[in-house]
Amino acid sequence: MAVGIGRRQLISALGGAAAAWPLMARAQQEQPSVIGFLSSRSPDVDEGILASFRQALRSAGYIEGRTMLIEYRFAEGRYDRLPAMAADLISRKVAVLVTTGGVQSALAAKGATNTIPIVFTSGGDPVAEGLVQSLPHPGKNITGITTSFGETTSKRLGLLNDLLPAASIIALLVNPVDPFISGREIRDIEAPARSLGKRVEILKASNESEIGRAFVSLVEMQANALIVATDPLFLIQAKQLVSLAAGHSIPTLYFRREFADAGGLMSYGSSLVDAFRVVGNYVSRILKGEKPGDLPVQLPTKFDLVINLKTAKALGLEIPPTLLARADEVIE
Repeated sequence: MAVGIGRRQLISALGGAAAAWPLMARAQQEQPSVIGFLSSRSPDVDEGILASFRQALRSAGYIEGRTMLIEYRFAEGRYDRLPAMAADLISRKVAVLVTTGGVQSALAAKGATNTIPIVFTSGGDPVAEGLVQSLPHPGKNITGITTSFGETTSKRLGLLNDLLPAASIIALLVNPVDPFISGREIRDIEAPARSLGKRVEILKASNESEIGRAFVSLVEMQANALIVATDPLFLIQAKQLVSLAAGHSIPTLYFRREFADAGGLMSYGSSLVDAFRVVGNYVSRILKGEKPGDLPVQLPTKFDLVINLKTAKALGLEIPPTLLARADEVIE
């Protein structure tokens, strides 16, 4: 009798396990994918691009909190924090690591893993900066989009010259902590400035107080205008920069439209919101099985010139009609 009961129990248990197995397997398959997000900027600055990123993922069927989770790390302009943050995300077994806020974020991620897929946004040339082997075939575990390729400081200098042809001294504000960006932008401006008969003064700042001192120096050297280099720190400090430029009556050209929206005179650059649609698309493709090394590094296709007429009026400037005609957007 005991043997018969044991057999029935065993059969019942086996049957129950067989029935439960597909449910367990399905539950395992439906575990949310974890995406690491590493930024050298701050959460408030990245709010807009994160909305674009999530929307791109939603379009591919990935919904935050349901089919995917995002682990966020923000360095708040402190590039020295990035390697530890990248290592922490890797230790959490993320499926994909997204980096933004300049080449330093991408290099920190690349230094932390050569197996977990990385999708970056970065300015400049990713090949020259050592991120990828080539743009069409980045290789290994990394791909992304460059937001500034072909968008040189010399183009911004040309726009500034169209606005202020008589300006003889142009200041360039760079962050010395990132030699990739500062070195590239200084090289980009030197030769065209000489050809236009202008003197370029390099100002350096790596934090809020140094930015304030840079403007004091700018006034002392009697600079006629300022170009802000494409460094993530300066996007974090956008309100400070716009306020100082207004307070010192310095015509300033910036690299993202967020500056013009905040009251800056002019901006020329590609859109991070657009870039993160690409990033979201690449992340979804990688989660579905594609290899990052087979996805080409994409280039920006559109650069927007935004002019703030209210700020121009406050500075006593009249924007030439030819420059207004070239503007993609005019803030009145």
